[in-house]
Amino acid sequence: MTLRTDIAITPELVADHGLKPDEYQKILDLIGREPSFTELGIFSAMWNEHCSYKSSKKWLRTLPTKGPRVIQGPGENAGVVNIGDGQAVIFKMESHNHPSFIEPYQGAATGVGGILRDVFTMGARPIAAMNALRFGAPDHEKTKHLVSGVVAGVGGYGNAFGVPTVGGEVQFDARYNGNILVNAFAAGLADADKIFLSEAKGVGLPVVYLGAKTGRDGVGGATMASAEFGADIEEKRPTVQVGDPFTEKRLLEACLELMATGAVIAIQDMGAAGLTCSAVEMGAKGGLGIELNLDAVPVREARMTPYEMMLSESQERMLMVLHPEKEAEARAVFEKWELDFATVGKTTDDLRFRVLFQGEEVANLPIKELGDEAPEYDRPWVAPEAPAPLDETTLPALDVAESLLALLGSANHSSRRWVYEQYDTLIQGNSLVTPGSDAGIVRVDGHPTKALAFSSDVNPRYCEADPFEGGKQAVAECWRNLVASGAEPLAATDNLNFGNPERPEIMGQIVHAIKGIGEACASLDFPIVSGNVSLYNETNGRGILPTPTIAGVGLIEDRSRIGRIGFADAGQTILLVGAPDGWGTHLGQSALLRDCLGRHEGTAPHVDLAAEKATGQCVLALIRSGLATAVHDVSDGGIALALAEMAMAGGMGAEIEARSAPIRAFFGEDQGRYLVTIDPKNLEQIVAEASVPLAVIGTTGGDALKLGDARSISLDDLKTAYEGWFPAFMGDTLN
Repeated sequence: MTLRTDIAITPELVADHGLKPDEYQKILDLIGREPSFTELGIFSAMWNEHCSYKSSKKWLRTLPTKGPRVIQGPGENAGVVNIGDGQAVIFKMESHNHPSFIEPYQGAATGVGGILRDVFTMGARPIAAMNALRFGAPDHEKTKHLVSGVVAGVGGYGNAFGVPTVGGEVQFDARYNGNILVNAFAAGLADADKIFLSEAKGVGLPVVYLGAKTGRDGVGGATMASAEFGADIEEKRPTVQVGDPFTEKRLLEACLELMATGAVIAIQDMGAAGLTCSAVEMGAKGGLGIELNLDAVPVREARMTPYEMMLSESQERMLMVLHPEKEAEARAVFEKWELDFATVGKTTDDLRFRVLFQGEEVANLPIKELGDEAPEYDRPWVAPEAPAPLDETTLPALDVAESLLALLGSANHSSRRWVYEQYDTLIQGNSLVTPGSDAGIVRVDGHPTKALAFSSDVNPRYCEADPFEGGKQAVAECWRNLVASGAEPLAATDNLNFGNPERPEIMGQIVHAIKGIGEACASLDFPIVSGNVSLYNETNGRGILPTPTIAGVGLIEDRSRIGRIGFADAGQTILLVGAPDGWGTHLGQSALLRDCLGRHEGTAPHVDLAAEKATGQCVLALIRSGLATAVHDVSDGGIALALAEMAMAGGMGAEIEARSAPIRAFFGEDQGRYLVTIDPKNLEQIVAEASVPLAVIGTTGGDALKLGDARSISLDDLKTAYEGWFPAFMGDTLN
């Protein structure tokens, strides 16, 4: 065996590849010799945090991942859930945080492209996308540039590819100044009996490279995504991939056409770590070896080395194992779509990962150990310290009306119209609700009644104050948003964004958040079927807020019964559903505290999961029976902000009864609550049949919102406050 060792493997080179001395020693023990430079790159790609989950794997195993509708849970490109009638929804969320901070347009664009590939790799046609975006403080020097680039990248790729962006989040906090978050979600539809997996089967079968050519863009991207940022951040720009949505659209059509021929045995997207990760995962899952010949790999740049080809993260590429008798038919499909098709290797029975280049063997590694025996750490952690409860006696006197207008005009609670109007939210013609509602809703094309709902949620301030309750709340709010849209919540995907897990206090956040997520998912019958972990989100030792984003999918059997947030008619009774002890009391870590007073104090609100489930079932029954005329969950900003959003969406005001502690009542963020409007003639029936707390709090009508004894706020004033911040911040420009 001759392995190229033309580059000396020094301790400095090992460290540059993100490998610690004990990890490098494990490599030496595993292969019994010094690795070649290419092999070092392969280990670096496979054993980094982004690909191996070495710090989180122990805790991720505790999450509930099974359910009566789950066809495929974690471990594949995306999760698969049965929606009946022979169909399945396939979905996942992934991060592209580090690349988007370095090069916001391409970082965000390729994040969208990567998550779309995860979905159609499994045989689904993408039908919806969302993005959960978190930026630094609005007054930070880079924030405006990053917002502009990321939003343009999301829209540029998604719009050109042809998938509607149906929802998402955009939030600002100084803790993201040096490390923004771009979490991309996609969902697609497929026949439940035609799901394609990545497990290679059969010996001596062709391994085929499909799609775009390989370049030097993104080399080392997965390793970069597994490290903190420092003063050398600008030097990392070459590790950011470059996307082409039109090539991806052709790749989608070619893959779906090829899948229909029966030629595909296994398929894997070339995402993080590119050719390395896709080949190793396919072989390791199938208990097979893989031999690659890099001379056959289509390249777009001259004199590419084996190291560069194996670690390139060039976009719009796939790797497949095909039935050899159908290879010519498969080639014809890809040539028709003007995409590269190259047989670059074969499956073997020796459990080795061999890489050949110009007649020499540049890598020969044990494939199972490479894929399955990455270091796994039980990192030390300390339980997060609970903050002191909020001392409400220190709060200044606040006016309800002025506080509401301040929230509506703030960075975190103003309209996101400036963002979502850059996205095509209606392409494919199936969107039933546009962004700005509790959930995005897309009809199931070809089905007479069904629709799917999508939501993404997390409150990072809750998660820092109490990671366990914050993890529970992220799941509960996502579940609640699906219920408020009229959907039965089916399953979730997570994107766990944290700082450096080698710091025990950060690892404690991770452990407690996962425990909270797991408890909530189990209680709400809302399994996690796919996801992503993004760690080391720090710059110069300053970590982000813990941000375990939860995205969920719900099923609407009858799309004529959808929950909408806008007040539907005057004279309707407004019910507060699910508040057992008055309207609300919890101001700790609230939007009012953060965004009106600039204070970050108190504990996170408690989430009573049994009450969440009972209340959600009650609200869902009201929607499905047609008794609910408008529905909105109560979250950030409490009842006041929820009522304002309902009034603006419906173009109609409301009068709400007075409360003795108006700031707590209107802005408290107690969990598990919904606002529901009904025809007053149905009130007696609803109260008699309800098994959860209900309170009549007001009546719809007029052209103003009056909250108790506070002054009335006209709809025009609400909308002026709500719609003004984002265009003013961005200079009223879309570029």
